[in-house]
Amino acid sequence: MTDLSHIVKAYDVRGVVPTQWDEPLSELFGAAFVEVTGADAIVIGHDMRPSSPGLAGAFARGAAARGADVTLIGLCSTDELYFASGSLGLPGAMFTASHNPAQYNGIKMCRAGAAPVGQDTGLADIRALVERWSDEGAPEPAATPGTIGERDVLADYGTHLRSLVDLTAIRPLKVVVDAGNGMGGHTVPTVFAGLPLELDALYFELDGSFPNHEANPLDPKNIVDLQARVRETGADLGIAFDGDADRCFVVDENGDPVSPSAITALVAARELAKHPGSTVIHNCITSWSVPEVVREHGGTPVRTRVGHSFIKEEMAKTGAVFGGEHSAHYYFRDFWNADTGMLAALHVLAALGGQDRPLSQLVAEYDRYAASGEINSTVDDQAGRLAAIKAAYQGREGITLDELDGLTVTADDWWFNVRPSNTEPLLRLNAEARDADTVARVRDEALAIIRG
Repeated sequence: MTDLSHIVKAYDVRGVVPTQWDEPLSELFGAAFVEVTGADAIVIGHDMRPSSPGLAGAFARGAAARGADVTLIGLCSTDELYFASGSLGLPGAMFTASHNPAQYNGIKMCRAGAAPVGQDTGLADIRALVERWSDEGAPEPAATPGTIGERDVLADYGTHLRSLVDLTAIRPLKVVVDAGNGMGGHTVPTVFAGLPLELDALYFELDGSFPNHEANPLDPKNIVDLQARVRETGADLGIAFDGDADRCFVVDENGDPVSPSAITALVAARELAKHPGSTVIHNCITSWSVPEVVREHGGTPVRTRVGHSFIKEEMAKTGAVFGGEHSAHYYFRDFWNADTGMLAALHVLAALGGQDRPLSQLVAEYDRYAASGEINSTVDDQAGRLAAIKAAYQGREGITLDELDGLTVTADDWWFNVRPSNTEPLLRLNAEARDADTVARVRDEALAIIRG
């Protein structure tokens, strides 16, 4: 019996090519995607990995065999695929493994309007069909197969983003962008075209072998080149994109990283200025500064679990104007509730260029607390360790516990969250406090229990 649990994750398909999955399997995924969504037309894009065009083509053949007309948009970022799904009103599939190493590839799928496809919204059904067809053989093709055509949406994607953030009147800015040989090298030149920006392009050559560094800016070693270039050239800021360019990371004029929570708060304030009184979503490990800034600007903060399916679900439910995560995923109502690092980057450029202070001073008002960053610990018994933490803090005066996502322990001047990884035997710790000494104390006390 075929079992695809090793490649079908909570939100997407991901694994090593060709040992864990290949083009024949991708063709079955294409057929199953059409079957489950009931789509009569779909859109498909792919990143720069060597295996991506072949996998995308196989998926297209599987979809067309089930009677769906397929539009191939070719090389694109994940948020460009979401744009195509939203603007064309079609379910979509993006072939990428985001920031994973070169031997990996995957599929991120969505329904029309960029609505997510996760375990509870169709992915489990798609997996079950592919497993069945792998064992029993693919179903008979539809009586009338679909067509496969091509369309370039890059210029329309850039036009749409620039329509959402006005950068025409900003002061000229010098910006270093590190695309990490990923899809930012494809999208940035088009999106930035005609703006008052001096672009210093690092690693814009599309290369799925990632010759310079992994396209994962969340790991500090992968932004060292960006930081150095900003300092060397006296740039106003630096921006790094991950492999599929749906996340953006920012460094200030000193080359110091700006926390995604500070970016979330900054963008939230700008969105609330345009849409007063709106709701803003943040996950349970973004900084305390995010809900504070949202309230100060007349908005309503709503706290959710970590993960894009939870954020998008809550945005749809509440009509939220914006949502942000600690991992530098940023979601916009104006972008079909989907995440787009490029739109967040444009907001940062507009905010910086619309006033005279350097970025470090601009973001200081949004970065109010000391934080530990995410610390991973390998543990044999995730549930047991979480229970031990709960027992250690339960009943302490002035401390509250909640289990929205893992365990969050909150006091007057600090908090920490511990959550289990879905895919590895890890517990992830995030702590925050009003000063660095308190963060260190809280972090060390929590780690002693986690690793005890």
